[in-house]
Amino acid sequence: MTSPSERGRRLLRVGNCSGFYGDRASAMADMARAGGIDVLTGDYLAEVTMLILGKARAKDGTKGFATTFLQHLDAALEHLVANRIRLVVNAGGLNPAGLATATRELIARHGHDLRVSHIEGDDVFGSLDGLRQAGHCLPHLTSGQPLSDWPHQPLTANAYLGGFGITRALHEGADVVVTGRVTDASLVVGPAAWWWDWTPDDHDALAGAVAAGHVIECGPQATGGNFSGFCSVPDLVEPGFPIAEIAADGSSVITKNPGTGGVVTQDTVTAQLLYEIGEPAYLNPDVTAHLDTATLTDVGEDRVRISGVRGSVPASTTKVAITGVGGWTNSAILALTGTDLDAKAALVERFVHRYAEAARGLDAVAVERIGQAQPDPDTQNAGTELLRITVQGTQQAAGRAFSSRVVELALSSYPGLYSLGPPQPGSAFGVYWPALLDQRMLQHAVHHYDGTTEIIAPGNPDGAGGEARPQAAALAPTVPAPRADELVFAPLGEIVHARSGDKGGDANLGVWVRDRAAWDWLRSTLTIDELRRLLPETRALEISRHELPNLGAVNFLVRGLLGTGATSTLRLDSQAKALGEWLRSRSIKVPRSLVGS
Repeated sequence: MTSPSERGRRLLRVGNCSGFYGDRASAMADMARAGGIDVLTGDYLAEVTMLILGKARAKDGTKGFATTFLQHLDAALEHLVANRIRLVVNAGGLNPAGLATATRELIARHGHDLRVSHIEGDDVFGSLDGLRQAGHCLPHLTSGQPLSDWPHQPLTANAYLGGFGITRALHEGADVVVTGRVTDASLVVGPAAWWWDWTPDDHDALAGAVAAGHVIECGPQATGGNFSGFCSVPDLVEPGFPIAEIAADGSSVITKNPGTGGVVTQDTVTAQLLYEIGEPAYLNPDVTAHLDTATLTDVGEDRVRISGVRGSVPASTTKVAITGVGGWTNSAILALTGTDLDAKAALVERFVHRYAEAARGLDAVAVERIGQAQPDPDTQNAGTELLRITVQGTQQAAGRAFSSRVVELALSSYPGLYSLGPPQPGSAFGVYWPALLDQRMLQHAVHHYDGTTEIIAPGNPDGAGGEARPQAAALAPTVPAPRADELVFAPLGEIVHARSGDKGGDANLGVWVRDRAAWDWLRSTLTIDELRRLLPETRALEISRHELPNLGAVNFLVRGLLGTGATSTLRLDSQAKALGEWLRSRSIKVPRSLVGS
């Protein structure tokens, strides 16, 4: 593995090989084979993943970790050893100790003797009652309601840990570090703090590492994946995975391996900086990173520098992601073809609502039209729309009984009715409660490879509030507003890029200009009221708006768009992945001089 003499004497190179549980199976082996990095990270966890792992743990009582990690490691191990690469992953999920044991066994079967350490302390599921009895009400992140108001039984409860446990594991010689629910960026912050001997007071450096970690945590999203300007990205069929080169001051260069697909540009990096954030003050257990102070600079082909990120004291609390089983859900999709589509859809809606009134145990019903049939269609599909019916409630009401009633429509409803797929029994859906907990209540523990255990102090040991928010060190120069030239209607996507995603039940929507000449127009035009006009489904919802001038961006947080979260929402786009693309498709009045800029 990396020689101790190299540490702190040159840039740290950290790669990523996984952005979620289910990412490209070959990525770990590909990145390890290519070499040229000191640490390889893998992010396997999300709120949905914790629910999946919780169900697995409840079923067999043993696993509860991302089992695909072992397959990835089996293919990559020889390359990791040959290229002296350390591995840091959060694939431990709900059972880091179990995955650490399985990892040691796999390594031994290959004839190697690598040192495997693991991190625990995030799992507070068994402590929930004790915490509440001690006066910790685990208030909801948005509403402030106590957990006792939640009508569901928790299945998992995991606090977000910081990166200094990883730092200590690497410092003591670990070759592989397995964690549970650390923050995604902590997978990079931990190695960076180890490499450069940062302390918890090195706020600016830590904030820079948070920014780098936030950019590479989702794998090929940083190299063109899910990017609104994808038409200009070369070889997007299989984009490469990103690498962050991190300096002693926390600044970094985002890049990728030569010859791999995709591209690294200021826009692909901006897309990730804005992804799934709320306020520009991005909270992590080790530091508050003020992302609106970040400056991006092109420093070569597929090389973008992130610098100037300011940091301040972390919050005294950390987020606890609590999941549970909310009930039963089922759905059916029917085709609407030809003429009288409104009447056909209305007929089905009347049927669904009559069923809902008669059936006991249904809590929610949604009927959605998908697509728009063309007039005078020259193919049957061109003249077809879809009708999606979704129900939630008890298994008795939302299960086979619902599917059977839909099947009964086959000969008794509108002409041309057919379904897309056979009737389904439905499945249990998850619910989510994001809570806050004092960091001092956690037992952040490193279980070193030699059998010793070390406790990590909380990022805010005094429990005091964070510092005043620092101002941007050097805001991007203000571009004069374009002259009052002729206004024309154009799709917003001709002027801006966008990236959207889920934050619990809320939706994050980051929008930034394709050309800096449009920045003053964007900041003055895309207000909350204008967003509501462009996206009517947000009109009744609370929206917060934040400007990031250095990035030419505004970021919106749309409260409650996803209900109680991705696992329980009735919305078709359950993680708001396409919300930004909907916005970009909307037409708006734009100065002619900006169109095509």
